[in-house]
Amino acid sequence: MSLCKNGERNRRSPATKPTTVGRLDSATAPASSSSALKINSKIFAMLSGGRLVVKLPHDRVEARIAVGDGASFDAGIGRTMKEWLAVDPERGSEWEALSREALEFVRAKD
Repeated sequence: MSLCKNGERNRRSPATKPTTVGRLDSATAPASSSSALKINSKIFAMLSGGRLVVKLPHDRVEARIAVGDGASFDAGIGRTMKEWLAVDPERGSEWEALSREALEFVRAKD
């Protein structure tokens, strides 16, 4: 728990816990209620339906799905996004590490 600027207590999920991972842009996707983290205007992690959704290499996404550590992500357009992994809140202890991994993956693609 942390204090907001106005002194009120603020409960944060693992994905919104402040960290020092470099200069990040944060935004709210205009077409949905998802919160997104961006680097150089590219999304690498977001909250959608209470789950953390991260961009990872396709083989990494498939491997995590195969062992039950996440699910494929469909952005509502009728097809699975092959480089996106959705992780339930029950695995919240992994959210920060997955977000960092996604950040590095997206940063390296730039």
